[in-house]
Amino acid sequence: MKINFNLQFFIFLFIFSFVSELSISQTAQLNKDNLIGEILKSYPEIFQKILDNPNEYHLQIIYTQIDRDKENKPHFTQYNYQLDPHDYFYPASLVKLPVVALSLEKINRLKTDSIKTNPKLSSLTKDTRLKIDSAFYCQSVVEKDSTSENGFPSIAHYIKKMMLVSDNDGYTHLYEFLGQDYACKQLWAKGYTSARIIHRFKLCNTQQNKYTNPFIFFSEKGDTIYKQRMQYNPELFKNYIETAKAGRKNIENGKLVNHPKDFSFSNYICLQDINDVLMSIIFPQAVEEKKRFQLTQDDYNFLRKYMSMYPYESKYPKYDRKNYYDSYKKYFLFGDSKDSITNRNIRIFNVVGQSYGFLSDIAYVADFQNKIEFMLSAVIYVNSDGIINDGKYDYDKIGFPFLGDLGRVIYDYEKKRNRATVPDLSEFKIDY
Repeated sequence: MKINFNLQFFIFLFIFSFVSELSISQTAQLNKDNLIGEILKSYPEIFQKILDNPNEYHLQIIYTQIDRDKENKPHFTQYNYQLDPHDYFYPASLVKLPVVALSLEKINRLKTDSIKTNPKLSSLTKDTRLKIDSAFYCQSVVEKDSTSENGFPSIAHYIKKMMLVSDNDGYTHLYEFLGQDYACKQLWAKGYTSARIIHRFKLCNTQQNKYTNPFIFFSEKGDTIYKQRMQYNPELFKNYIETAKAGRKNIENGKLVNHPKDFSFSNYICLQDINDVLMSIIFPQAVEEKKRFQLTQDDYNFLRKYMSMYPYESKYPKYDRKNYYDSYKKYFLFGDSKDSITNRNIRIFNVVGQSYGFLSDIAYVADFQNKIEFMLSAVIYVNSDGIINDGKYDYDKIGFPFLGDLGRVIYDYEKKRNRATVPDLSEFKIDY
């Protein structure tokens, strides 16, 4: 059967058009997926060594562009580089962000869920004075805190120290307030299924970390508002990654052993999950409802303030600017310098991690002068001798310069990127 020439030509055009569109679509998707790599490759003098050795550095990056519509509603486009939830990294202090969010949420829940059975809970807040008791091994009593304005500990004061200078003592006490079982299962229920919050930041073994301290909260008059008994997790929570190991060798009990360090019973949260936790704090309406924390607007404002504040700007607690320099926990853009940060038009709302050779940062960056904003999360492993626990990591030589450079090149890219609508960032301008 002969086909009319015009029909043949039409079919040819249709097929050519379809294939061309498919090719363009695939190329666009390829460029989208490789955007971070393309940006880094355009600075070979800075990044080539790391790009050439991906297995050595275990580099993972998430870069999120933010575009506002005419109503100033943000819309997000996420770009990934080597993102892998099964490539283990030790999150270190990154876990402090979900812990502080859960702690604020728990205060709110105690207040609303138990107020009928205990009317005194109506006065419970994050600023309420507390006492931490001891009932098991590796627990200690805490009744006072000389760095707070009233001389007593509180949930809010621990959060301030954690967000300002990544205080480990504050993390340990909020871990004890939450309890191992509660912390993990609450995060899993919210969809952060990679999370394992299973140990203090002090020398306690796996069994001891399953037991967490009693807490007592007091009114301003000194009356007991709420008592929390010692909590115990009967289950054994283990990292879901089978190869949760790092290093070629490890120092155990002062001796060098020829095998990697096993992180099976250590904290973990994958980069995507901790990135989404940050998103839920900065842009709660941008994540699905179940992934949000039950926080008040005052809670959000409180967290954002102390995440973005420089240590010297705090009165309680008070920090020496010489020891706690401006970039103490601002790795992106500024982490490779201890000079004072003079550009006050840029604020970084972030949490960082540093331990065992792993260096990480998750951040929302806002430039109020140039009207740009973006999110950036990254982790890099810098341990050239391959030995864990020897204290010889390449933070200063490789890690901090890389994260500083990464933040700067993404920031420069954002400054040149076209936006249909100039964002109104006034909600993030804070009186410090």
